[in-house]
Amino acid sequence: MNNFDAVVIGSGPNGYAAAIAMQQQGLSVLILEAEQETGGGTRSAALTLPGFVHDLGSTIHPLGAGSPFLSTLPLDRFGLEWVYPTHALAHPLDNGEAVLLKRSVAETAQQFGKDAGAYQRLMQPVVDHWDDIAPDFLGPLPWPKHPVQLAQFGLRALQSAEGLAYRTFEEAATRAFIAGLAAHVMLPLNSLASSAIALVLGALGHRIGWPFPKGGAQAITRSMDGYFKSLGGRVETGRRVQSMADIPTCKAMLFDITPKQLLNIKGLSFSTLYRKQLEHYQYGQGIFKIDWALDSPIPFSNPACGTAATMHLGGTLEEIALSERLVWQKKHPEKPYVLLVQQTQFDSSRAPEGKHTAWAYCHVPRYSQIDMTAAIEQQVERFAPGFSDTILARHTMHAVQVEQFNANYIGGDINGGAQTIFQQFTRPSFRLKPYRTSVKNVYICSSSTPPGGGVHGMCGYHAARIALKDHF
Repeated sequence: MNNFDAVVIGSGPNGYAAAIAMQQQGLSVLILEAEQETGGGTRSAALTLPGFVHDLGSTIHPLGAGSPFLSTLPLDRFGLEWVYPTHALAHPLDNGEAVLLKRSVAETAQQFGKDAGAYQRLMQPVVDHWDDIAPDFLGPLPWPKHPVQLAQFGLRALQSAEGLAYRTFEEAATRAFIAGLAAHVMLPLNSLASSAIALVLGALGHRIGWPFPKGGAQAITRSMDGYFKSLGGRVETGRRVQSMADIPTCKAMLFDITPKQLLNIKGLSFSTLYRKQLEHYQYGQGIFKIDWALDSPIPFSNPACGTAATMHLGGTLEEIALSERLVWQKKHPEKPYVLLVQQTQFDSSRAPEGKHTAWAYCHVPRYSQIDMTAAIEQQVERFAPGFSDTILARHTMHAVQVEQFNANYIGGDINGGAQTIFQQFTRPSFRLKPYRTSVKNVYICSSSTPPGGGVHGMCGYHAARIALKDHF
């Protein structure tokens, strides 16, 4: 086998980001991928019927388009085209109304009645200072470059989502809207810092929208692969790494895998303390996922829902909070909070002419094998009566099958670990630079490092920066 400057194990967005950041410096970098296809969770396939393209993992990527690193790469030259729905998000309510996340903070606020001013005061500063906040927030515990802006953001972000919603807003619709955003974190909404993701996703919706790649999430992987190879990088698929002996000679190894998997690599002589830290790393809850092939668009009661690709289905703050709390109690809610995406409303290339796709998941206890199909479809029917009549075929994955699809999704946890306040900046170990392991030339660059889950590549980028400083 050839010698390389660096070898990256795993080809998810973070693996590619790490490899690209190092290859850009003129190094020789190899990516080893266990599967026959690259991309990890960022892949697409015909899961239901011929001609229908479904995203196997993530599908909406505001953090991808808004990533401080990925946004600097010429991925458009390698086929990546972002599709921007008219509105980032719709949150339908039982009274027939629907709250929309619009590009304008002021226009969004107008939907919230007496909460309009409070919403603008909460969200406008995050939107205005996003370029200052993002590099510090999307990384390890920082020495902030913009301490005032980060501190102002932190005072709100460290609050629980429930606390923030109840203290800041009076209208049920506003509280529900914030709860829907916050529930992406997959924590009980009374958890400290559970409001952070609501602020980030809301600000991204206002700042850039919630786009997705035309033709499927695989376009992100293909474009990163194409750019990496154009720089001289090399990728080998079907190369499962189970031992250090499986890795060619190199100066630095970067693992785009989670702590549980890293501990299973034979020949890694971690210190006793570091090994214990990895053994005690906390994973989050899982998901149950459905992809549908549809005969027609989803018949939402409120036509405004057709102007957004992403739906938060869960009704009120109280209902969403109960759903998330039950999951952490290892229970399956009867009315789960559902994230639903209707891609073909804005990208007809994903289905035969006149047909449609939809993608959805709900949160479930880790390693759950309970079939949540009926519960999810009942939530869709609640806001779109007649939805069941549009279904041509469906493909489902319970939490165990989600891990079988992508080994990084331990027990169905798509975030690489629980996004608790204690694991936000120090995941997977309590270190100033958590990308370093106790072995001097071994690094971890997966979503089990800061800033955690999301197709943004920042975990890989930060790990590469550390490895470059240490060895090159």
